[in-house]
Amino acid sequence: MSDRGQAMDDATMKFGLLMESAQAHQKSAEVQLEKLRAHTDDLDGVVRDEIRRTLVDELKMLTAESARAVRVFNRAGRGAFLRAAFSSLVMALLFTGMPAGIFRWSAPSESQIAALRARRDELAANVAQLERRGGRADWRSCGAGSRLCVRIDRSAPAYGDKADFYIVAGY
Repeated sequence: MSDRGQAMDDATMKFGLLMESAQAHQKSAEVQLEKLRAHTDDLDGVVRDEIRRTLVDELKMLTAESARAVRVFNRAGRGAFLRAAFSSLVMALLFTGMPAGIFRWSAPSESQIAALRARRDELAANVAQLERRGGRADWRSCGAGSRLCVRIDRSAPAYGDKADFYIVAGY
């Protein structure tokens, strides 16, 4: 059994060395895994910082672009307001100026108005004179020959050498 014991001791020894080597490798692997975890944690922080930095940069660019767009829209809005105000002013001037121009062109001048007033006064004086001289007489066409006749006041006396003149009604 000594050969056998010797062989077993060699095998046990080899097995023990193998186990010891396996444990050393396992410990080395665990150390390496722990270093890898630490490195991964560090890498995770670095990646997050880089993502944050990139996101902040992109948001800054987006904010700047948004501010530029707001300025452009404000400028465009002011321009549209000015164009609308200008066109409204032009329309108001046009719609008030045209009737004023037409009135000024078609209405008589001050001298024409003065001449028309003088003519009206003259005609009013003539009408008053005509009314005093028989202008209110009721004139008609009478008879088959449509002869001119006038209404007379039958209660007034007759005048003339032959008493053939009568007073016109209303005088």
